[in-house]
Amino acid sequence: MSGIAAALTDIRERIAAQSRKAGRGTDAVTLIAVSKTHGPEAITVAIAAGQRHFGENRVQEAEGKWPDLRAKTPDLRLHLIGPLQTNKAADAVALFDVIHTLDRPRLAEKLAAEMERQSRRLDCFVQINTGREPQKAGIDPTNADAFIAACRDTWKLPVAGLMCIPPVEEQAAIHFAFLREIAARNGLVQLSMGMSDDFETAITFGATHVRVGSAIFGARA
Repeated sequence: MSGIAAALTDIRERIAAQSRKAGRGTDAVTLIAVSKTHGPEAITVAIAAGQRHFGENRVQEAEGKWPDLRAKTPDLRLHLIGPLQTNKAADAVALFDVIHTLDRPRLAEKLAAEMERQSRRLDCFVQINTGREPQKAGIDPTNADAFIAACRDTWKLPVAGLMCIPPVEEQAAIHFAFLREIAARNGLVQLSMGMSDDFETAITFGATHVRVGSAIFGARA
């Protein structure tokens, strides 16, 4: 537990240094501490160290630990960074502040209906499958522009930006540049990309949100 605060300090310093190197402001990048599989004790240490943005993969897991944590620290921001099933959309809208994995029309329709029903507007990132991996979620890049337009115009969703997870066997920089290109032509400036092993590269290519888990909390439980 004692290493979490030190790890956060180190990651923040690396984010600031890389931002300066890329000619960007030191506050241009939001660090999302990925707390999936880690319990309230570890998260509380991170909160005490000043961390406010956290990422979770599963709605059900998040429901088991975040209501109490948020009651104690109301200014926390919770990001859903894992695949979202449509039957969990209502719960996701109720609990999370940002959705990073908007990846198909049916989910867009369901999220729009739930935001209207609950009177909650959550920023959404459209997940792009930049590597066209069949086992991975995300919109195919060839369909990205049309899907982004439909999210905005048909479902009236607050599309904040784009997200990607590059293939592990390929250079991440290629995919970060590709995502930035898609975002630019759609007038989007927020990019959720970069994890523990490649967040500095992502910052070079314009990441506004980096999702760092193991470098902060250690190996997954």
